[in-house]
Amino acid sequence: MFTGIIESVGKLRKIERRGDDIRLTVASGKLDLSDVKLGDSIATNGVCLTVVDRLADGYVADISAETVALTGFAHYQVGRAVNLEKAVTPTTRLGGHMVSGHVDGVASVDDRQLRGKAIEFWLTAPKGLARYIAHKGSITIDGVSLTVNEVNDDRFRLTIVPHTAGETTLIDLKAGDSVNIEVDLIARHLERLMFYAGKETEETVSQTSEVTMDLLARSGFLR
Repeated sequence: MFTGIIESVGKLRKIERRGDDIRLTVASGKLDLSDVKLGDSIATNGVCLTVVDRLADGYVADISAETVALTGFAHYQVGRAVNLEKAVTPTTRLGGHMVSGHVDGVASVDDRQLRGKAIEFWLTAPKGLARYIAHKGSITIDGVSLTVNEVNDDRFRLTIVPHTAGETTLIDLKAGDSVNIEVDLIARHLERLMFYAGKETEETVSQTSEVTMDLLARSGFLR
């Protein structure tokens, strides 16, 4: 689990194709690797990767074919900058939002404009993911926890403050680029719950769970 608060910007040092899979060597920049062990997780541009080898100034990780297909890693080149975050611990501050590192798809950057000192982006999400993106909700872009400021069908607007831009790869984003996105975890689980609630009777649901459609409505999840 991660928070979407980037700890370092690293670079892809080596990309090794292994059939449909990829093995990455990542230079970790200022990321503190002193407490990282084999098997630990590091979010790399939003993708939760398992460390299979730790280097003095980086790490090696494998990416499965499924992850390659859902993310931008299929098109990454050596030297590309990537956002890095180590997995949270019980004492980590949750400065962003709950991020699993399981990227849902790739969005395209439509427009970039300066708004004062901030950068404003309009992006287009894949049709199947747009329903999970809500005004003032959370979304993860290349591993960065961000707030959605406006939604228009499958397009959404983000505002990046100077600190976030300077500490991440978002400062280099431009129209035409693609980014890894992870939608809010709660939205996905709520949709699944509502799907089964619609299939089952109130009596059946009450036998297996204390969560009912009435409870969701009274708690503000349904309108």
